[in-house]
Amino acid sequence: MKLESATTTETLEIVAPSAPAPVVPGLARAVFSFRVLLAVALAAITMLTVRNLFNNPDLWWHLRHGEIVWNTHTIPTRDEFSFTAYGALSPDHEWLAQWSMYAAYRLAGNAGLMLWLALLAPLLFVLVYLLCYRACGSPVVAFLGGICAWYFGTVGLAIRPLMLGHLFLVMELLCLERAATDRRWLWALPPLFAVWVNCHGSFLFGLAVMGVYCGCAAIRGEWGLVVSEPWDRAAYQRLFAVTGLCVGAVCCNPEGILVLYYPLNVLSNQTTSMNAIDEWLPPSLGTARGMGLVAVGVLLLLLPLLRRVELRLRELLTIGMAFGLALLHVRMLFLFGIVMAPTLCRLLCPVPEVRPVRERTALNAVLTCALLGTAVWAFPSRARIEEQIRQANPVGAVEFLRRARLPGPMLNDYGYGGYLIWALPEQKVFIDGRGDVFDPSGILAEYVRWATLNEDPKLLPDKYHIRLCLMPKDLPMERVLPYLPGWRLAYKDDQAAVYVR
Repeated sequence: MKLESATTTETLEIVAPSAPAPVVPGLARAVFSFRVLLAVALAAITMLTVRNLFNNPDLWWHLRHGEIVWNTHTIPTRDEFSFTAYGALSPDHEWLAQWSMYAAYRLAGNAGLMLWLALLAPLLFVLVYLLCYRACGSPVVAFLGGICAWYFGTVGLAIRPLMLGHLFLVMELLCLERAATDRRWLWALPPLFAVWVNCHGSFLFGLAVMGVYCGCAAIRGEWGLVVSEPWDRAAYQRLFAVTGLCVGAVCCNPEGILVLYYPLNVLSNQTTSMNAIDEWLPPSLGTARGMGLVAVGVLLLLLPLLRRVELRLRELLTIGMAFGLALLHVRMLFLFGIVMAPTLCRLLCPVPEVRPVRERTALNAVLTCALLGTAVWAFPSRARIEEQIRQANPVGAVEFLRRARLPGPMLNDYGYGGYLIWALPEQKVFIDGRGDVFDPSGILAEYVRWATLNEDPKLLPDKYHIRLCLMPKDLPMERVLPYLPGWRLAYKDDQAAVYVR
């Protein structure tokens, strides 16, 4: 439209304002981007992995502790479930995680427990993927880093407080990396540690990571391809203060500063557990995960040499701590996978920039929805969950004992103790998975000698006046008991056997 002024010959053109850019297409491109697609793919892979993992023997005593906290608003400090160590000091260092597990159970029964795992496990690896993406800028390389973390993490995926501990570790690493450009992220760490210390003992490794970052932030140096860049004075003072606050935050627990000793006690004083329980043994380097540990360790050393990429001192020290723990204990492979993944991605893709990806929004949307549908489909039905429980626990034997009302004391298998605490509370157990109760007292060592036929099989039952034995049907001792004077088979199924004296 043109208007001509009455006093001049100047012509003015009035242009109609352009319509605002549509928001939905831009939002759709963000939601159904290639980066989001890979994150959903990693979550779906994790969901397919955990759908059949309702089988951890320690789940049940964790659940009983959570029930006590929920109902009584108190935290157990002494053993209430066994007759061999009844009243022994047993501080509950994971009460908050156990409370959350029982809350899930209250919400939807066993399906609620599976939902607890089905939400936490994918979230954990998606956050690892995000951490890797920040390190390398490539969604494909970040996805490979997430897969590496998932591969090592499969050793410990279960409904147990460990899941929350490792989730908090990823969150700590994310906060520290974000703090490199925005120091305000540091203030999220003290509250994180205040929750973490009441959920799992891995907080101690988190404090070690804080110490590494704090120490390296004060050092300037170059040792070949290993470098350390100090933070500026104001930033370092903030980091140092936050580290001190994190140390103070871990004292926000029922045990106070004594809780700092608990993880060290597990590693140093529970020697029988370390030598008898599979997850505490060193990984066999001939297994797939053992070879993967060696391969990744070698790769982390070779990549800086081959690509002439600098390795940060804090990365070297943090990965070194995790690698050393993984060489000692199978369960620490999970921790190693989390710590090494972002550094591996940065070394593979050393320029941290967002690489242009040709987005195919429609295809991404179809694949994302398909993956989400797969994750929902993979969630096990109640019948499938019950079947997993029957396959891993002496469900039939417990039903028999409840009907028969046979008097104890009962000598039970180590792996069955947790389930008995939950499903048969009227019968005190001989032993269960709480190493801090049964290892220092020597009860675990006695049980191991008896179960492995390394002593006279009559000694242990006689010492504790045992009248019942509940054990897996394939345990070596199960073949011996029928030949001992006074013992008879009372019940047997595909899972377990009950012998009566």
